[in-house]
Amino acid sequence: MQVDPAVAQWFRAVDQDNSGHIDAKELSQALANGDMSMFSEEACRMMINMFDSNTTGTIDINEFGKLFAFVNEKKGMFESFDRNKEGTLSQDEFLSALQSMGYRFTPTFAQNLVTRYNPRGRRMTLDNFIVCSVQIKRLTDSFRTRDSQMNGTANMQYEDFIGLALGAHK
Repeated sequence: MQVDPAVAQWFRAVDQDNSGHIDAKELSQALANGDMSMFSEEACRMMINMFDSNTTGTIDINEFGKLFAFVNEKKGMFESFDRNKEGTLSQDEFLSALQSMGYRFTPTFAQNLVTRYNPRGRRMTLDNFIVCSVQIKRLTDSFRTRDSQMNGTANMQYEDFIGLALGAHK
């Protein structure tokens, strides 16, 4: 598969050990939030797992190309809701972003999510925005498969619920 030369250049810069693969630590050292903090290893592990098609725990240049496009898409969305251009989202900005994705959460729920990811600053960074939006999509998709009547309720066993919450199954 042919990779865009700019993406290949980024890949080589991030692949610090020149292994031809990028792990979460290398990725976290290469990605910065708008407030100049580095992406968390948790966010980088999650993104690598999303694009690691051969389940090696690393991504090659082709997988990196897909991750690069994904990050740029999320970054574009994030920046469009960062009205004051601080590099973080307020609770209201975050709620607006969620609503644009089709979710209808209450302001209190959005506040709880922002507080969960940043208890002191109560601002959503790009890496946390990516982690949170991916987890919400994963859980929503899983919930919808169990909501047979499409009425916003689903019956499930306790173990199924825990498995969904921890990402052990779909």
